[in-house]
Formats: sequence, C-alpha cells, structure tokens
Amino acid sequence: MNPVYLDYAATTPVDERVLQAMKPYFCERFGNASSLYSWGREARKAVAEAREKVAALLQASPSEVYFTSGGSESDNWAIKGAAFALRRAGRGKHIITSCVEHHAVLNACRWLEQEGFEVTYLPVDKNGRVLPEQVFDAFRDDTVLVSIMTANNEVGTIEPIAEIGRRMQEQQIFFHTDAVQAAGHIPIAVDELHVDALSLSGHKLYGPKGVGALYLRRGSSLDSLVHGGPQEREMRAGTENTAGIVGLGQAAELAKQEMSDEWERLSDLRDMLIAAVRELGDSWINGDEKYRLPGHVSFGLRGISQDTLLIRLDMAGFAVSAGSACSAGALEPSHVLLAMGQTKEQASSAIRVTLGRFTSVEEVQRFIRKLSLLVGAIRGR
Repeated sequence: MNPVYLDYAATTPVDERVLQAMKPYFCERFGNASSLYSWGREARKAVAEAREKVAALLQASPSEVYFTSGGSESDNWAIKGAAFALRRAGRGKHIITSCVEHHAVLNACRWLEQEGFEVTYLPVDKNGRVLPEQVFDAFRDDTVLVSIMTANNEVGTIEPIAEIGRRMQEQQIFFHTDAVQAAGHIPIAVDELHVDALSLSGHKLYGPKGVGALYLRRGSSLDSLVHGGPQEREMRAGTENTAGIVGLGQAAELAKQEMSDEWERLSDLRDMLIAAVRELGDSWINGDEKYRLPGHVSFGLRGISQDTLLIRLDMAGFAVSAGSACSAGALEPSHVLLAMGQTKEQASSAIRVTLGRFTSVEEVQRFIRKLSLLVGAIRGR
C-alpha cells in the first residue's frame, strides 16, 4: 500500500502546474527584477503578474499586495510594523489578540510587550471561536491594533472576522488577520472582512515554501520590518524571490478557479471522517462543526494518547499530526485546546487529520479502517 498523506494543514505538496510555471525562473529567466535590462524587465513583469493573481484571490488591488518570505514574516510585519507606526503617531500602545493564535502572532505580541506595549489575550469558547462582544469589550482609548486569525490551524474553526472587522473599521482601529490556513481554501474578500492587513503563505495552498504575501489596505500606516533596497515599493527590502513569487501567483490563480469544487468535495470527505470518529465511541470532535475549514478534522479519543496512535498510524503509512507543525515535539499540550477548556489529558489525545487537493475517497476509507483497527487494538477490544 502506498503511504497516505493527511497533514495538509502542515504543508501542501507543490502542484505540478505551479512547478511548471516556476521552472523557467530558476535558469532561463533568472534576472534580478530590480535590474533595468531585459532579463530584469522579464522578471519584473512576472512578479507584477503574480501580484495581480494574489490580489484577485483576495479581491484586493495589486498595489495592496506585498511579497514576503512566508506567513510568519507577514504576521510579524503587520503586527510590529503597525504597532510602532501607530504608537509613534500618538495613537496608543494597546493590542488585542486571542489565546488561540499561531505562535507567529503570539510571540510577536509577547516581544512587543517587552518593548512597552500592552496586550490583551482574549479567551475563546469551547469551539475555539472568539466572541465579537469580547473584542469590543476589550477596547481601550489607547487600543491601536487587533489581530484575530481567519481560521485556526489546529482545530479548523473559522472565526467571525467580518463581524469583528466591521466594528474595527467604525472605530478606526487597525485590524489584521492571519489567513494562512484560510487563503485559497475558503472565499476571502478583504473589503467584506473589513481588514487592514492579511497574511498568507504559499506552501499552504500548493505553492512553494519560503514565499508569502501581506495584504495592506491602501493608506494604512506600517513601519518596514526589513530595511535595505527599494524593493516592494520601498516597504520590504531584498531581491525578489522571482521563482517563488511566480509559484505563489500560479497557486493563487488555481485556488481561485477550483475553490468551489474543492470546498464541496473536501467537505464531504471531512464529514465522512467525522462520522467514522463518532462511531469509535468515547470520542469527540475539536472545533466548531458549523464554522469549520472544509478539509479539517481534529478529534480526541478518551484513554488513548496521541503519541501512541500517531506512531502506529505512521508505521501503517498514514501521515497525520497532533496539531500545529510549529509545535511538533513540544512537551506541553496544545495551547489552543487548553484555551478551549480541555483538560491536559483531553488535549493530549488530540489528532489532526487534514485533507487536500490530492486526497482521494479511497485514501480516507483506508484511513478510517486502519484507525478503527488501531483504536480497537489499543483499547483491547
């Protein structure tokens, strides 16, 4: 039996169509996009076309899209850049975020606390949802920035970003969302979400690793994170990763074209898996079952440690995870599940199965059969 990859939330394989679009920019069209001669102009044109494709995915203007090295840089740039720019402008020093954010956001906020900022970390409900009222109640006169993720990487819960963003816009508070898990998988329109900044990453939507983007609403104030040359309209220095940017653009275009069909197909596979987990007994689904990413299933099994099950599944040829790839090997249970009110024992049984573009019905069925056998064997049935 061929091994089965079921950890698309950690990373996705590069789509063959994306790879073919990238190939010429490694050797044939290798010019520096900042150069004035033909090789440079060719690369610059490719970067501009990719910017248009990413903007189209977000329903934004190309002039509002900036390329980065990935989601973590985009998160750090949005949060640190806005915080310093707004504090310098006399707006204040208070930041609001949630307890279930990706570590790129949480650790950026903790670093800012060392720089004199004050951060409110909002709780979530049992499904991992941030309640808009809690965001509004946390407002202070010196609040300058709010950052709430679009969808959670560990449990798949989709947050009420549009509702929160509408109030942020009314209050003229800079609003950032980490959409790394959502972009390319669910419809995103920056104006409908009322966001000022949005982060995404290439390797989460079948593009290459090491490239991402930050949407920044026209007129927003943001300090640069990387200083040097005049690239990215003098906002983000560094020679453009032309091949990676082309790959991200192609991945964004494909995601936009195929999103509707993939949403329906993956939702069906997800629901099949959820039903099978329930049949195992002494089990539960983590995250919101209504507001959930189409290919995301996180669950717990009473009395079964995630390490035991993950090792046996790996030996059987199935790649799944306990949660965020950025937390792999951590001794402490998931900060997301603990924030949702689970005990350490419950959180330590969590398994995350994430499906994607190349997941077949037969692979999900194989996984369900193997999971049932392993759970029965571990429980001594």
